[in-house]
Amino acid sequence: MSTIEELKAELKKLSAKATQSKMDLHDLSEELPINWQQIMDVAQKAHDAYAILEKKRAELKQLEAA
Repeated sequence: MSTIEELKAELKKLSAKATQSKMDLHDLSEELPINWQQIMDVAQKAHDAYAILEKKRAELKQLEAA
């Protein structure tokens, strides 16, 4: 596989992980005030997942432009 293909495969996995973290945050918000202590942890996981996803998308865009 080429680097671009590998990165696309990785992006697919990262996108699924980011979407799951978004849903976890959404589910937590619907259950509030139950488990309110988990807000920061769940939000941080979602933030991290989307930060990594954005970075990898930028890498792919740069590779495709080269």
